[in-house]
Amino acid sequence: MNVKIDEGLKKKCPRVALGCVTARVEAGVSPAALTEEMKTRDAEIQKLPFPRGVLASPQVEATRAAYKALGKDPARYRNSAEALLRRVVGGKGLPVINAVVDVINLVSVESRMPVGLYDLGHVVGEIVFRAGRAGETYKGIGKYDLNLEGLPVFVDTVGPHGSATSDSERTMVTAETREILAVIVSFGGAENLERWTQRLGALLQLYAAGTEIVTKIVV
Repeated sequence: MNVKIDEGLKKKCPRVALGCVTARVEAGVSPAALTEEMKTRDAEIQKLPFPRGVLASPQVEATRAAYKALGKDPARYRNSAEALLRRVVGGKGLPVINAVVDVINLVSVESRMPVGLYDLGHVVGEIVFRAGRAGETYKGIGKYDLNLEGLPVFVDTVGPHGSATSDSERTMVTAETREILAVIVSFGGAENLERWTQRLGALLQLYAAGTEIVTKIVV
């Protein structure tokens, strides 16, 4: 697992930290117990006295502030955790994709932080987390080409392949995926990342036949 944070990004977002998890997995249909956990988290938010309050949680605010520091409008380019939380608050619930993606989305909603997910079979070389540069784009999953300038992005030797807003089709997890890297993105420090990487690894083991699970905090 060779992931590092660019020094230029650290200067603009000094509290940035990453919680990385690698594992061998089976990206099959989510078992009923996982979809029930997803529904339970949904219901917990819906039952809050003010459900929209989750959109102002410290983790969401830290990510929005980081986008502003990088010159990106966080209302136009929403981070993936906020987008998921808005779905839940809006009564749409969490999407059901496959066991691996659903685990990542569950942890993202629980932690209030974006989680990138990559098929390591399509990642080439070292991964660097940095700010997107002018002219950089990729086709986001289920989206048109995404303008990456100013977004916090993950880049391998081929080029950008993920961001805290939307990951790319190039490294997306499919039913054929056998080995993954998941990265929890914190712009508010590393304090809780160990908790969430352990949670993510445990869920992958429980629901996605996860084995050879390795966690690492990058600061």
